[in-house]
Formats: sequence, C-alpha cells, structure tokens
Amino acid sequence: MKKLIRPFCFSLSLVCAGAGSASAQDAPQTSLPRITLTAGIHQIDTQVALTPDQRQIGLMFRKEMPQQEGMLFVFEQPATQCFWMKNTILPLTAAFVEDDGTIANLADMKPQTTDSHCSTKPVRYVLEMNVGWFAKKGIKAGSKLGGKPFEMAK
Repeated sequence: MKKLIRPFCFSLSLVCAGAGSASAQDAPQTSLPRITLTAGIHQIDTQVALTPDQRQIGLMFRKEMPQQEGMLFVFEQPATQCFWMKNTILPLTAAFVEDDGTIANLADMKPQTTDSHCSTKPVRYVLEMNVGWFAKKGIKAGSKLGGKPFEMAK
C-alpha cells in the first residue's frame, strides 16, 4: 500500500512545488493544486494542502469559499490529527478521513478559536468544507469519499 501512495504524494508534491505558497503569513493561499473528490453523488472541487507550510496556513484568512469547494489536508502517515481555527474567518466542518475514504468523524469548528478538534482514530486525510455542508448532504461518520487519494488504498 505504501508503494501506491508514494507515487501519488510524489506527483502531488511536484505540482505543489510549482504552485508556491502564500506570499505572506496573513494572506490566504489560493494557488494550491486541485483535485475532484466525490461524496455520494456530490462532487467537491478540492484544494490540496500537502506540505507542512500549506497545512499550517490551510484556509486561514479566507473570506469566502464556494459551497462545492473544500481543502484536503494530506499527511505522510495516519495519526491522530487535531485542527484549530486561529486566523480562520469561515466556520468550517472538518471530516477526518481514513486511507480508504471512510469518514472517521466530523467536527464543526467555530471561526477565530484555538479549540482543538481531533480525529477519533489515526487518519491521513482531513477535508474541510463550509460548516453544515456534510449535514445538508446527509454525509456522516462512516460515509465514504471517492477520488484518487482513496482509490490507492484499494
């Protein structure tokens, strides 16, 4: 399985290297690579945060995000992942996602807080969407996401 994930991460890291990061710590990063994920019949236009710097900035300083868009945080290996909302203006829901695309748990996160929101088990992926997006679509813990990162686990 590691052999399958490495080519994906390597390819994505090449794209990320060319995409650059936010020019300042107080500016949103808007030029990350994109992939399409699915949640049932719903498509999600997803920016990918692969590097530590990209993951650290995440959706900070973003003033708006279209409903069908999100950000996928990709980590090197599964671990308990914890997120906070410092400098994040938008209310978000984080889906903590296992290697095969199964959502382990969801956490609604209030803007501008340093409260920790953690996965209930080790995960490699976290997908942030506008708060309420998952609930409106009937997507909950145990639901599966589709897309390249999760296909490699099969």
